[in-house]
Amino acid sequence: MPNRRILSIWFPRLGAERLIRRQPVLADQPVAVVEEQQNMQVITALNGVAQADGLQIGQPVRDAHAMCPGLLTFPRAAQEEKRFLEALQRWAGKFSPWVAPEDGDALVVDLTGCAHLFGGEPELMQVVQDDCTDLGLSVLLGLADTRGAAWALARYAGKAAGSDRSGDAIDQEARATRSRAGRRRHWTKGGAAPAVTMQPSDITRIAPPGQTYGALSPLPIAALRLDADMTAQLGRLGLRRVGDLLGQPRAGLARRFGRGLVMRLDQAMGSAPEPVSPAKPPDHFAVRMTLPDPIGLAEDMMAAIDRTLPRLCKMLEDKGKGARRVMLQAYRSDHAVEIIEVGLARPNHDPHRIRPLLEMKIEEIDAGFGIDMIRMLATQVEPIHDVMTVGHREAGAAVQARLNNANAMDDLIGRLGARVGLDSIRRFEPADSHIPEKSHKIMSAAWSKPHEGPWPDPTNPRPLLLWHPEPVHAPATPKMPDTFRWRGMDLTRHRAIGPERIAPEWWLDDPNWRSGTRDYWVTDTTDGQRLWLFYAHGGAMSPGWFCHGSFA
Repeated sequence: MPNRRILSIWFPRLGAERLIRRQPVLADQPVAVVEEQQNMQVITALNGVAQADGLQIGQPVRDAHAMCPGLLTFPRAAQEEKRFLEALQRWAGKFSPWVAPEDGDALVVDLTGCAHLFGGEPELMQVVQDDCTDLGLSVLLGLADTRGAAWALARYAGKAAGSDRSGDAIDQEARATRSRAGRRRHWTKGGAAPAVTMQPSDITRIAPPGQTYGALSPLPIAALRLDADMTAQLGRLGLRRVGDLLGQPRAGLARRFGRGLVMRLDQAMGSAPEPVSPAKPPDHFAVRMTLPDPIGLAEDMMAAIDRTLPRLCKMLEDKGKGARRVMLQAYRSDHAVEIIEVGLARPNHDPHRIRPLLEMKIEEIDAGFGIDMIRMLATQVEPIHDVMTVGHREAGAAVQARLNNANAMDDLIGRLGARVGLDSIRRFEPADSHIPEKSHKIMSAAWSKPHEGPWPDPTNPRPLLLWHPEPVHAPATPKMPDTFRWRGMDLTRHRAIGPERIAPEWWLDDPNWRSGTRDYWVTDTTDGQRLWLFYAHGGAMSPGWFCHGSFA
C-alpha cells in the first residue's frame, strides 16, 4: 500500500470572504467579522484589505476602529459559516472521497492514490488554488504524509521561529535575573536562542514522501497545534522550532509538559494514528423514469407516477424516514421543466396517501410538446417509527381504529393544504395565561400535534367573540352603569355578573394593557345582548369603560 498523502486546505479569511461573495461591493472595503467573547467584541475574520491596514484576528473591535476608521464590521454567523464549509466539502470531493472539515475554517483531504489523476501533486494543488481563486477565496495548502504535518505546512510554511518575549517583558524581570542573563554567552547554556531566518523562496508546502522530519524541523513550535501557553513556555526554554523538540528525550518532555505534547509530536511524525473521517453524506431520496415516447395526457402522467412513487416510498421505508414534502419534476421535450410540489401533514411513506395529493395538482403541469422524463424526490423527510400493536384482539383493533382516525385527519389536512397551502391551515391550542387574549395559541395544523384531552374550562365564563377593546360612553367610575352607549346604541343594563379583576403582566410592557388593572362584568342588556365589559382603572392611560367581547 502506498504511503498516505494528506492535503490540508485552509481558508484563513473564510468568514469575511463569505460575506463578500454575497455582497461583492464589499471587496474593496476593509471588512471584519466580530463576535462577543468575555463581554468584549473581538475580530474573528478579516479580508485582505483589512489585514493590509494592520488589523489582526483576536483584536478588540474598539482598537480596530482606532487603527482603521473606515472598517465595516458584521456579526459572526457561525451556522452560516458551517453550511458554507459543508458546501466547500462537497466541492473538495472532486479530489478524493475522503474529505472532512477541520477547525471550522479548513478541510483535510486524504489524497492517497488520487494525485496521479490530476497529473501529480503539484498539478493537483494548482487546480485547488485556481478553483479557490475562481470562488473568490484565499487559500493556503499543505501536503504531507501525516495530517499534523499537512496542517503545519498550510499555516506555518515560510514563517520564522521567533521569541514571544518583548522588551517590556525583559524590563519587568528582576535585576538579578537580567544580570545572570547578560553573562550567558551561548544559547545552549540557557540564553536566548538565535532567531531563525527563513526565505519564502526556499519553502515548499509539499513535503515529499518520507521527508516529514526535514519539512517540519524549521517550522515554529506552534505548528504542532499546541496552545499558546505551552508554546510560550517552550519558547522561554529556548525550544522555538519543531526540530528543537525532536531531539529532546521523550520521557523528559512528557514529565515536564504532559503527554499532550508528546502526542502532538507523534501525530505530526506519523507514530500515532490520526485518520481522516469524512462526514456521512445526507440521505438522498429520488427516482426517475425515462419514457420511450413523449406523453401529454394526465392519465399517462398518473401511470408514470404509479410506477415511480412506490420505488420512492420503498427507499424511505428502508431508511426509516417519511416524506413531508414531495416534488415531481416533468422534463419536456423542449428542455423545459414543469414542477409541482405537495406537502403532508405528517411524515409518511405510504404511496396510497401521497398519490391523491399529486393527482390534485397534476393539471398544473403544462406538457407542451410532450414529457419524456419524470423525476420524483422527497425534498423534506423526517424519521418515522412503525407502530406494532400487541395484546388481545380487541385492544389491537382499538389501536388500529385510533390510528386510522388520526390518519384520516392528516389526509384531510394534506388535501386542503394542496389547495390553499399547509401554512394556511391552523388550529387553536390552550395556553396557560389569565390574560384573555393569551388564553390560546394559534399553531399550524401540519406542524403541530392536536391537544390531548378536553379543552380546560376557565374559572369564569369567557365570551365566544373577542375583539380589540372598544370604548363605552359611561361615567368613569368603577360602579356598573345602568345605561351606556356603545357602537352608536343606547343600551340599558338588565343584569350584570362580576366583577372579575384581571391585572396585566407586570414583567411585560404590553401596549394593549397600558390601561392598568381591569374589572370585567358579564352584562345582559334589555335588548337581549350579553356583552363582556370592563372598567380600566388607568395606568399609562385614562380610566374608563370598554367592551371586549360578546357571548352570542
